[in-house]
Amino acid sequence: MPDPLQHSTEQHHIVTATDPKEAVAQVRDAYDRLRGEIAKVVVGQDQIVEELLMAMFCGGHALVVGVPGLAKTLLISTIARSISLSFSRVQFTPDLMPSDITGTEVIEEDKTTGARELRFVKGPIFANVILADEINRTPPKTQAALLEAMQEHQVTVSGVQHRLPEPFFVLATQNPIEQEGTYPLPEAQLDRFMFNVLISYPGEEEEVEIVRRTTTTTHAQTEPVLDGADVQRVQHLVRECPVPDHVIRYALRLVRATRIKEDSEDNRKPQIVRDYLAWGAGPRASQNLVLAAKARAVLAGSFHVTPDHIKAVAYPVLRHRIITNFNAEADGVTTDAVVAQLLKEIPVEGGSEADRKRLSTVMN
Repeated sequence: MPDPLQHSTEQHHIVTATDPKEAVAQVRDAYDRLRGEIAKVVVGQDQIVEELLMAMFCGGHALVVGVPGLAKTLLISTIARSISLSFSRVQFTPDLMPSDITGTEVIEEDKTTGARELRFVKGPIFANVILADEINRTPPKTQAALLEAMQEHQVTVSGVQHRLPEPFFVLATQNPIEQEGTYPLPEAQLDRFMFNVLISYPGEEEEVEIVRRTTTTTHAQTEPVLDGADVQRVQHLVRECPVPDHVIRYALRLVRATRIKEDSEDNRKPQIVRDYLAWGAGPRASQNLVLAAKARAVLAGSFHVTPDHIKAVAYPVLRHRIITNFNAEADGVTTDAVVAQLLKEIPVEGGSEADRKRLSTVMN
């Protein structure tokens, strides 16, 4: 197990205020400083950084998809250092075994008595931030070893449960263009990832800055802005953020519209769903849409959620939870195109007077 990263000597705890507005302001200030530290090492990728931090502050996991050379590993390790969390990288290969991740039991002999006993040796999963590099390169048996850890924050070895450190995040990477010798993640495991984050090529000016920084002898260093306790405070604040009923229902309409196998009462599914989807998103999509929208609101300095916050997180929440059919593949229609059409066609209905009064009570 890797040693925890060192804490800054000037660590400032956040979310110490009892007033929600003041607590949100503290989070917003820390978030700005955190992004500033990450920017010392990582050029651009502002949206990607925001989505990964939102997943962390929701207590979720993220699947990062991008071609080689886009600094996926550097980005994730930099985030871990900026939040002063222990970091562990696992390079997934075809011969990787579950025990290589979770740990194993070894026979240990007491040299004074000669007695032998089993001792559990912790694997690399016993860290706060786990980078599962190229997760689709390992067989399903080893991929499944992450399921219990991701869902229950524990691993079971020889019938004994071992709790993982908190906070705990799995950030997995996947190469979308190289499919030889890979094992695509099953839908059940994809659903465990809160976000599916797509990293694209940098812009021209960003790439100039990348080349300039990486071809010299100087190396930027980040300072920790938060610690594990701070992250858990933010997670608690995010869950306390109120959501009006009409916003929850809007999130549900987006998700339920994808369920082609389930005819709604009014039978008004968008045409793109009828034509190109083979399977829709499950209840985890609804839960994660609302929770991610809460994080988006808090990081933006607000303590209430609007339909715009739902729209802002719809792509990373839904793109890996809906399955397209053969027609979509033939016509080049992606899941992002389906989500875009859903956001265009599904109406946002106004909140009721009861919703507004409830929100006003919470804010005051």
